[in-house]
Amino acid sequence: MTKPAVVLVHGFWGGATHWAKVILELKRLGYDDLHAVENPLTSLADDAERTRKMVAQIDGPVVLVGHSYGGAVISQAGNLPNVAALVYIAAFAPDAGESPGAITQQHPPAAVASIAPDSDGYLWIRRDAFHESFCADLDSVDALIMAVTQKAPLAGTFGDNVTDPAWKHKPSWYQISSQDRMIAPENQQRMAARMKPSRTITLDASHASLASRAAEVAALIDEAAKATTR
Repeated sequence: MTKPAVVLVHGFWGGATHWAKVILELKRLGYDDLHAVENPLTSLADDAERTRKMVAQIDGPVVLVGHSYGGAVISQAGNLPNVAALVYIAAFAPDAGESPGAITQQHPPAAVASIAPDSDGYLWIRRDAFHESFCADLDSVDALIMAVTQKAPLAGTFGDNVTDPAWKHKPSWYQISSQDRMIAPENQQRMAARMKPSRTITLDASHASLASRAAEVAALIDEAAKATTR
């Protein structure tokens, strides 16, 4: 059986290379048609459009995977006909008319005090707090690289609403990070429960589960691909 394409969508304070370890694990599992979107993080509309354009270039079924804010992006962009499945990795999964910011306010994350705007309206995680806030289960070298290369979102992106969430129309999977300090685990549990996914797994992981638990994340993506493209 030909394996589907996998499109990986990063979140706030990250870029396409945050998926590096998952890419290697998926390659080991036999996935060759792999893509990682580099989103501008300037608005949900901009990021969803960039993701749609990548998906639309692919001839055949796609498993669309979002980490963190990338979950809002795949919720907004994932209604394209060739999207076969959605996989949420410690991610926002907003309902119609709901934003990542509104979800965050219900259970503010432990690391909220570590986020600060600059004079241009971009939000950054303070360098001295990045390791404990974003990726406490990675070593200091990986944490330093993530902190230095973090890609800040425009603050207004937090308030952008999803219109017609794809998880209401497509088979979905969800991975909860129980030690997440960026999206409260209580919020992840609530979003996963209302989504009624085909499967939910919980990892004893930080927000950066895509790096610290790449094998398990890749296995969940593989499960979604096998279930929806038989």
